[in-house]
Amino acid sequence: MDHSPEAYYRTDLMTITRHVLNEQSKHPEARGDFTILLNHIVLGCKYVCSAVNKAGLANLIGLAGNSNVQGEEQKKLDVLSNEVFVKALISSGRTCILVSEENEEAIFVEPSKRGRYVVVFDPLDGSSNIDCGVSIGTVLPFIPKKLQHILNNPSLGDVLRTGKNLVAAGYCMYGSSCMLVLSTGCGVDGFTLDPSLGEFILTHPNIKIPKTGKIYSVNEGNAKNWDEPTAKYVENCKFPQDGSSPKSLRYIGSANIVEQYSMVADIHRTLLYGGIFMYPADKKSPNGKLRVLYEVFPMSYLMEQAGGQAFTGKLRALDLVPKKIHERSPIFLGSHEDVEEIKQLYSAFEDKN
Repeated sequence: MDHSPEAYYRTDLMTITRHVLNEQSKHPEARGDFTILLNHIVLGCKYVCSAVNKAGLANLIGLAGNSNVQGEEQKKLDVLSNEVFVKALISSGRTCILVSEENEEAIFVEPSKRGRYVVVFDPLDGSSNIDCGVSIGTVLPFIPKKLQHILNNPSLGDVLRTGKNLVAAGYCMYGSSCMLVLSTGCGVDGFTLDPSLGEFILTHPNIKIPKTGKIYSVNEGNAKNWDEPTAKYVENCKFPQDGSSPKSLRYIGSANIVEQYSMVADIHRTLLYGGIFMYPADKKSPNGKLRVLYEVFPMSYLMEQAGGQAFTGKLRALDLVPKKIHERSPIFLGSHEDVEEIKQLYSAFEDKN
């Protein structure tokens, strides 16, 4: 057995800042704005991770007494996380419009602190799950391409655009370890927080989702309200007609009585191991449940960058054009072949009707 120091301590560490700087150096036109913005986001993630880890001791578990725009009661950690990210993003000097799940209206940064980027984010996805020890996360901002006029005249029109305009997206998951998964348009990389260094270290370079997977992830409690293609797909997962083994159901999004649902852990597992994640439209939620700008778009972007697909039941998810900042949509995302199967079921259903 190797007992050398090298066996216990890596010295070739690639931090998230170094990694992004290396990527940015490939673009001569880069000015360093995104790296500065990312550093402020990373600081916010570290802060929230620390707060999550000591939530019970610091009396941060429980309701804050307010409701957000979605009608969900805000947890104390929701309020704290939102404040942390809003302040971090504004102080970066690189943002002009912020849209948070926790704020009813968009935040327009004052001109003296205004930068080039529009940032949309969910500061703490599924905070209710912390009470039962389930992983939760921050859905990191998607960042549309910078617009020439945006510094002088930002408007909601700069936010309500298709997901094809994204230049970066990711999430930070707070669980047994704190992991930040990020794409800047050149694939997907995973970084794990080393508490002793206080740095996110590259641990999962160039993540590629398998072409097909053995897991499907969906809330089967809604099965009676599903449309025909979704019901047929889940039936095929359980009772495959081609003689293959059934897929396994894995679903972590343990929403509580106020129905705060976390998708981060399910997406993370799907990204690493393959399969499909589904939150379809149904009779109870005909427009779907997940929000387009800060849930559907970022996760769809990551899946496509990793070689998967994202589909709404009608079109490619990144082709959606939201009309409101808190608009919702159905979503199916994951391995290329698994999403292709449900696309074919919807196509056949449309042809039949």
